[in-house]
Amino acid sequence: MTKKNVINSCHKLQHFSKTRPKKEQQKMVALVQILGFLITAIVASVASSAGEPVVTYVFGDSLTEVGNNNYLQSLAKSNYPFYGIDFEGGRATGRFTNGRTIGDIISAKLGVQSPPPYLSLAPNDDAILQGVNYASGGAGILNDTGLYFIQRMTFDDQIMSFDKTKEAIKAKIGEVAAEKHVNKAVYFIGMGSNDYVNNFLQPFLAAGQQYTHDEFVELLISTLGEQFTRLHQLGARKMVFHGLGPLGCIPSQRVKSTRGICLKQVNLWVQEFNSKVGKLIASLNKHLPYAQITFADTYPIVLDLIENPTAYGFKISNTSCCNVDTSVGGLCLPNSNLCKNRTEYVFWDAFHPTDAANAVLADRIFTTLFHEGSSPAPAPYPRKFLKP
Repeated sequence: MTKKNVINSCHKLQHFSKTRPKKEQQKMVALVQILGFLITAIVASVASSAGEPVVTYVFGDSLTEVGNNNYLQSLAKSNYPFYGIDFEGGRATGRFTNGRTIGDIISAKLGVQSPPPYLSLAPNDDAILQGVNYASGGAGILNDTGLYFIQRMTFDDQIMSFDKTKEAIKAKIGEVAAEKHVNKAVYFIGMGSNDYVNNFLQPFLAAGQQYTHDEFVELLISTLGEQFTRLHQLGARKMVFHGLGPLGCIPSQRVKSTRGICLKQVNLWVQEFNSKVGKLIASLNKHLPYAQITFADTYPIVLDLIENPTAYGFKISNTSCCNVDTSVGGLCLPNSNLCKNRTEYVFWDAFHPTDAANAVLADRIFTTLFHEGSSPAPAPYPRKFLKP
């Protein structure tokens, strides 16, 4: 599929959405926004088949981590059972789910390996030329987010680590080639969830007491703007920022409601954050030379999955498979009483989706993009489920 084909698909989807009911229109618009950022990656995939490698650098938190915290003295770890029970070989790799992350699935659909964790690589490892994952569970936009996890790589830490990666690339291929390399790469960024869940929304932490939400969100946006600018200075051009999902509906927040329902105020705050990030990115694209930063608003799609789970083959979306719904902690444990059928649950633990939910979200994006019948083969589900 060529770039022209992809863009035409998006235009047709936009036109089609205008004929649908208002609620469905909103979902379709969200999909078009996501497709916009995927165009870069899809075209990169096509280029890969022509001999040009696809290179992705991933920045984020536990939703995209693939094992960096295994190498840290951190309380935010998932390198033990039952994490990874449905991953290849039933291994706990440091991914905060029972199987694959959305990033793993997207990488498979692009025909590339999921980038390895930064801390697993030697400084001069040749693998840095094919992409690196810097994501770290507990990380946030603010450096004091996730402080009680002890060690984690904040977004600032991850950017500094990328700076080191770039220096190592220079040493390998020279300054001019290194600059071209980082300019052509695609940067996936998912940050902000912990700034709410493990900072502002925790009453015993300073941010929740020190700031009103208006002040807090402005602090997040100004800090994020500085971080985007630093990445741009380091050569990043094609950046994709994943907006926050409906955090008020994750099990760790529902448990705060006496009726176990979504927390409306939290979701309103998240939507305000997403809106301000979109405006920030529009401004940066105007002022940073050659910047191609895209905001991917996944909020409507994730909310639909939670509100209408049966439409996607799920039965339960209001509690976790691991039965660990709590506002503090909330991670699956080796002695957790797992649900019997993990494919029926949207949430694995109190914060993170199951492999099956991640697959639905990734597949829906790609199915919509290639709805004309030229879809790549879907990423396979794990071959079998292992009994705990």
